[in-house]
Amino acid sequence: MVVAPGSGWPGDLAKASTPVATSAEDVRRLAGNAPSLDHLTARVTVCRACPRLVAWREASAADKRAAFKDEQYWGRPVPGWGDPRAAIAVVGLAPAAHGGNRTGRIFTGDRSGDWLFAALHRAGFARYPTSLRADDGQRLTGVRVTAAVHCAPPENRPAPAERDTCQPWLERELGFLHSTLKVVITLGGFAWQSTWPVLRSLGYDVPAARPDFGHLAEVLVPGGLLVLGSYHPSQQNTFTGKLTEPMLDAVFARAADHAERWH
Repeated sequence: MVVAPGSGWPGDLAKASTPVATSAEDVRRLAGNAPSLDHLTARVTVCRACPRLVAWREASAADKRAAFKDEQYWGRPVPGWGDPRAAIAVVGLAPAAHGGNRTGRIFTGDRSGDWLFAALHRAGFARYPTSLRADDGQRLTGVRVTAAVHCAPPENRPAPAERDTCQPWLERELGFLHSTLKVVITLGGFAWQSTWPVLRSLGYDVPAARPDFGHLAEVLVPGGLLVLGSYHPSQQNTFTGKLTEPMLDAVFARAADHAERWH
C-alpha cells in the first residue's frame, strides 16, 4: 500500500482488508493505531462514521451536475494529499460536493481549488497552476493539503459533532508530519477553530484561549510551529474581493519564509 510522494489520486488504497470506521470511537481507534500515512489515507477513504455526511456525499455523487454527467464521482471521504514530509500543511473546511467529492482529491475540480493551486504554483509548491483531476500529474513539494472534515457536507456546513468525530484523522495526519512540519495554514474560520484542539492533542503548547481569526493572523507556538490564518478561497470571498491573489500570495510567502528560517 504505497502512494508516491505528492501524488493525488487515492487509487485502490481502500483494500478489502481496510477496517471501516462506523462511529466516533472507531475513528479515534483506527486513526490512533494507523501504522503509516498510507494506512491512514486508506482508512479515511472508507469512513462511515457520520450518517448525515455519508448520505449527503453519496446523494451528491448520484445527483451529478450536468457538466459532469458522464463522470464517475468519487462519493467517499476525501483524504489529505501531498508531500509526506511537508513543512507546510494547508487545512481547509471540507470537500466540495462537485469538487473533491467528484474527483477524489481535495480542492480539485472546483473554483476554490483553482485559486489555491494557482497560488501554490506561484509560490513554487505545485507543479501546475491547476488541479482538475486526480490523475492530472499535479505534484506538491513541501506542502500537504487536507481538511478539518473529510466528507462533503450539506451547504458546506459540517455540524460540530461531525467536526469532532473527524478530528482524530487530522490529529494523526499532522502527527505523521511532526518531524518536518513548520507551518499550518488554515483556510477560513472553521479550519482555524478546528486546528487548535488538534494541535493541543498533539502536545503543542497552544494558547488556552483560542486566538482571533483573521487574514494573515499568526501565532508562533513554542517550539517553532507557525499557525497562519487565511480567508478561504471560496467564490463568496474571491468574487467580492474580500480575498485577492496578492492576499493569498502573501500567506504562502510568509509560510515559505518561516519554513526556511526554521529548517
